[in-house]
Amino acid sequence: MSEEEKKEPESAAPKPSPASGNGGSHNVVEDIAALATGLKTTLGEFFNPMVTTMYPEEKTPRSERYRGRHYLRRYDNGLERCIGCELCAAACPVGCILVIAAENTDENRISPGERYAKTYEINMLRCIFCGYCEEACPVQAIVLGPEYELSDTSREKFIYTKEKLLEPLPPDVQERLEAKGK
Repeated sequence: MSEEEKKEPESAAPKPSPASGNGGSHNVVEDIAALATGLKTTLGEFFNPMVTTMYPEEKTPRSERYRGRHYLRRYDNGLERCIGCELCAAACPVGCILVIAAENTDENRISPGERYAKTYEINMLRCIFCGYCEEACPVQAIVLGPEYELSDTSREKFIYTKEKLLEPLPPDVQERLEAKGK
């Protein structure tokens, strides 16, 4: 064997730890500098004023792009925007949207298209608020609003049905419908 083969590689020999005192390179100045950096951060935060929001009386502002509770929108004439195409359900990565479409009739017109969403449900416990449903909708029927207080008392209440998701009718359309009913 040659002398090169007899030598062990340098990486195979264990290196002594700096704290062991066995020839390790222990640099006290570096340790003190690291400690000073940590203390600087801590003391800097200590002297900053505390910011406490008195929730729920005060609410912090949300950004414009915040995605919260879902809403199904209507046209100004009171018709639902949803045409039952099920693109929102297809785009949902967790499968929390259920859409069952039905055909519109001239006597019972629900939306301007040929079809409408007979059943529209969102399981809010599964929803990850990604916004893909909103992006996939060709008529901007489903939107994610700014509401973030979604707590409730039972799991069943987190399945939002079409009635809970739909925006209320515009006031003039509501008045016309009430006048027709009288």
